Amino acid sequence: MIDLAVIPVAGRGIDLLPLTKSQPKEMLPVGRKPIVQYVVEELIHCRINRLLLVTSPEKTSVENHFDTNKQLIWHLRRNGKEDLLGELAFERAEAEYFYVRQRRQNGLGHAVLAAQPFVQQQRFVVALGDTILGRNQPSNIVKRMTEIFDRSGNDIKALIAFDEVPAEKVNQFGIAKPKQMQGDTFELEDLIEKPLVDQSPSTLAVAGRYVFSPEIFDFLCRTEPDKSGAVQLTDAIRLMIRSGKKVLGIRLPPGELRYDISNFESYYKAFLDFALHDPEHGNILIDWLTER
Repeated sequence: MIDLAVIPVAGRGIDLLPLTKSQPKEMLPVGRKPIVQYVVEELIHCRINRLLLVTSPEKTSVENHFDTNKQLIWHLRRNGKEDLLGELAFERAEAEYFYVRQRRQNGLGHAVLAAQPFVQQQRFVVALGDTILGRNQPSNIVKRMTEIFDRSGNDIKALIAFDEVPAEKVNQFGIAKPKQMQGDTFELEDLIEKPLVDQSPSTLAVAGRYVFSPEIFDFLCRTEPDKSGAVQLTDAIRLMIRSGKKVLGIRLPPGELRYDISNFESYYKAFLDFALHDPEHGNILIDWLTER
């Protein structure tokens, strides 16, 4: 049973400057919660109870967020604010948190490789700390993925979640080249990082959720850095496929919302969508926007 997830949160978030100069991108608020809290709650919902966050020296607020703040709890009780204690329920979740630093920000693949001493020979999930799946309730896709992986024995070495994107936006994502489409699950022939629009093999974009066998670390060690010096996870997966290992893809369910918060446009859209669907304030905001 897979119960371990690696959550990379060490990136600089430079496309959201100056907002991310001193505030980690993963701690930016979307509605009532920071981005990474949605990711953690999704994983716990999917029975992933051990969470390894790959951080950097600027990300101590991420670690602090998931600690139990007894002083804050005491302050709320002392001041008659017990009703707000429910907002801290995530602190009491049945989960263990671990942290490792990515000493140099050399790409997503390098961040995953930093988890190797902890993961060792276990199968594990990778969930990107800046990608929210679902809105009204946490996504179940990771649970489906781990179940498929458990049933496969040693047959498959990686399973990746994909989402349909508009054809004109394929050059912003890693895109699947399926061998053949058979329902929601398919084998990958290749994985292309940010293809040209007119050369893309599909419109299926990586959705920020993966399950790996520990063999991925061997391929990450063999992956050459790109022109910027970054070790790309996509390149390691391509090496895995080309070596004859079986790698599968799975589509997100129809209607499943994905928020890849990588720039101001995507951040604004995510914040507005969650705010407008807030059970307490959403209708008030809709009325206010209509008036404006």
